[in-house]
Amino acid sequence: MSDDTGVDVGQLSADQQAALEQYTAVTAQDIKDAVPLLQRSQWNVQIAIAKFFDGEGPDPVAEAMAAQDAIPAPTAARHENLQESLLADSSPFGQPIRRDRPNPAPRVVPSPITTHRPPFLLSIIFTPLNFGYRAVSTLFRTFLYILSFLPAPIRPRAITTSVTSGWRGTSGRRMLLPRDTAARFKREFEEEYGPETGLPFAESGFAQALDAAKKDLKFLLIVLMSPEHDDTESFTRETLLSPEVKAFIADPANNIILWGGNVLDSEAYQVAAEYNATKFPMSCLVCLTPKEGSTRMSIVKRLVGPVSSSTYLAEIQTAINKYSPDLAAVRAERTVQEASRNMRAEQDDAYERSLARDRERARQRREAEAAAQAAEKRAAEEAAAAERRAELRQQWRRWRATTIATEPEASVKDAVRLALKMPEGSGAGRVVRRFAGSTTLEDLYAFVECYDLAGLVDEKALEPEGYEHEYAFRIAGLMPRVVYEPDGGVTLGEKIGRGGNLIVEEMALDEEEAEEADEEA
Repeated sequence: MSDDTGVDVGQLSADQQAALEQYTAVTAQDIKDAVPLLQRSQWNVQIAIAKFFDGEGPDPVAEAMAAQDAIPAPTAARHENLQESLLADSSPFGQPIRRDRPNPAPRVVPSPITTHRPPFLLSIIFTPLNFGYRAVSTLFRTFLYILSFLPAPIRPRAITTSVTSGWRGTSGRRMLLPRDTAARFKREFEEEYGPETGLPFAESGFAQALDAAKKDLKFLLIVLMSPEHDDTESFTRETLLSPEVKAFIADPANNIILWGGNVLDSEAYQVAAEYNATKFPMSCLVCLTPKEGSTRMSIVKRLVGPVSSSTYLAEIQTAINKYSPDLAAVRAERTVQEASRNMRAEQDDAYERSLARDRERARQRREAEAAAQAAEKRAAEEAAAAERRAELRQQWRRWRATTIATEPEASVKDAVRLALKMPEGSGAGRVVRRFAGSTTLEDLYAFVECYDLAGLVDEKALEPEGYEHEYAFRIAGLMPRVVYEPDGGVTLGEKIGRGGNLIVEEMALDEEEAEEADEEA
């Protein structure tokens, strides 16, 4: 059935209708607006409520999917068994078919630098030989140093490369950590060919550069050089340092990581051995090949020996253009996955925030209920205490009324005649009575307190235990005004004399509390 809003609620499933009722009960939103929001929230009530109160942001999954539509879809990875591989590699006539599949790019990690010390006994035995070797080496290096001063046309190239500051022989090179070796290569390259070469060599080990290219989906361009090779100088100056090659490598849009090495160093030598470098200089382009497996780095182009700058650039561009769509597809797929993870994280956060708000509301409700119960209990206790105090007060009044002395006869000489003006609310008006001279002020207060019980004296009344009575009035003289406190040690004859006019004043509750506060202070 369709309601006035145009939304057909009857087409919704039972779970969707229940979610719609729960959502509208909380947000009071119209059904025509609630149904689309629940559809965008995958009918998750908690997420929809969070979007309603917190607002909706852009949908990262939709944006990533839109970006992926503009990029060719990645080709599925091949999964073959041995039989399928043999059938695919052979023609119907039994002749093998050559397949253009890139070779894997090994990850080279140089062995740690260790120093092996011979046993102490062997070191003592070979000490003379060690001294002799050092002496011969010193004489040989001295001879090479003297020959280095010969003119360049007649000086051997081996001697030149051995003493050059930029490219030193193996006898003078010290093994360093991969990062330090890369920094030394870059420094020596700039010293040899100028500080402004424009080539962004990576100052990290080969394994780190390969991992960075794999993680960021970039191309790794490996350049291996041998300073003792005759083509190194011409290749570097005419090809590698040509303006078009430098601009292409340095362009961030091409996603190239450049790593160079001198084969006289241990790490570069191991890379050359693993990548089958038989001639120098050698350039090798490595990248991720999704067609062969999403976790495989492969050699997609190898350039060996002296190559012109135009050929070098064309070969590199062709390989990059061939594999760029595959990397772009993987990059888009990773973007979609990252967007999905972010969306799930946001949904989880929204759900957690909703749960936290529900827990907070429940906690506040429990605290309010506990506070109401505590207030109710406190009020009941105060009412019970007041009732109990009222009962004890009445019991005290009944008992105290039995202790009040009777009025003395008129013939008693030391009698004190008092005229008491009772409070207006008591209805007693003005009371005139005689008291014995030995009557204390506290007895006078007790007389006023128990005046309404005259004639209703209960002889069986007992004094309440633990009860201290407090008078809610005070007795004062008018002219001059004197307030008489309920003192059990002062008699009427001493304080008032033979007679007087007194007034009974009720004390307000706030005044009593103020006096109690003053006494506590």
